[in-house]
Amino acid sequence: MSGQGNGQGNGRHKGERSVVPDVEFESYYGRQILKTPTWQPLDIAGYLFLGGLAGASGVLAEGAAWTGRPGLERAARLAAVGGVGLGTVALVHDLGRPSRFVNMLRVLKPTSPMSVGSFILAPFAGLSTAALASNLTGRLPLLGRAAGAGAAMFGPPLATYTAALISDTAVPSWHEGHQEMPFVFAGSASSAAGGLALILAPTAENGPARRMAVAGAALELASGELMKRRMGLAAEPLRSGGSGRLMKAAEALTAAGAVGSLVGRSRPAAALAGACLVAGSALTRFGIFKAGVVSAKDPKYTVVPQRERLAARSGV
Repeated sequence: MSGQGNGQGNGRHKGERSVVPDVEFESYYGRQILKTPTWQPLDIAGYLFLGGLAGASGVLAEGAAWTGRPGLERAARLAAVGGVGLGTVALVHDLGRPSRFVNMLRVLKPTSPMSVGSFILAPFAGLSTAALASNLTGRLPLLGRAAGAGAAMFGPPLATYTAALISDTAVPSWHEGHQEMPFVFAGSASSAAGGLALILAPTAENGPARRMAVAGAALELASGELMKRRMGLAAEPLRSGGSGRLMKAAEALTAAGAVGSLVGRSRPAAALAGACLVAGSALTRFGIFKAGVVSAKDPKYTVVPQRERLAARSGV
């Protein structure tokens, strides 16, 4: 009798509505679960952008050197040194004092993206500076070329390690995008480097810059959309609010810049397309940074995905 009674009490007839409301997510008195990232937006989001621009520019510069495009090579080397220099200033400013950055170079920790990144940033900066100095002065050309080749080797890691840096956190809108984020950053860096070269380099030599810009824009837009679709709820800050507006503006500028670089062959058209690409790349980094902060402040982006994963494991 008791078994039958329990079955009737727990069962639900067809068409019967439950009087028990669906379970909502909750945190302790609705308080924030994760600590908001303490990184300064202008410093760190700026570093994410400038580091990517520098890394991709180092690769573009070496390609220009190999194909005999001196104007494009010089423009890209200037972009590489300028980007890594300003990026390092932003990073040190966020750290508080230069000695903290120097201390990170004392020991290499392969499990720490910040430590690995420091050992990518430092040699890239030195090699890029040496290659630019040789290019500008004409002295020690063989050593300059060797330095440029070395910088090109460190370029792709510099452009993408920051994706691992922010994904290796508990911040939902960063961590949940860990699979595609390196591709988004690689594409964004390439579109920025190609775009800046379209502004600075002679029009007759900017073919490689145009191709890099278009390929980078395509990679950024495609991988970014794939990332947002796979992330589920954690992608909401990337689509709505202030961070969502930044991302939409970035996508529009990147797409416009890519089309403009293909269609416009004149100097003004190339410069305009390049400006759109650089601005789009910068807004992508600031949009992603802001989305992460938003997701850390709202407990639902932590609680709801956790419960969904638990339900999936239990087969509920």
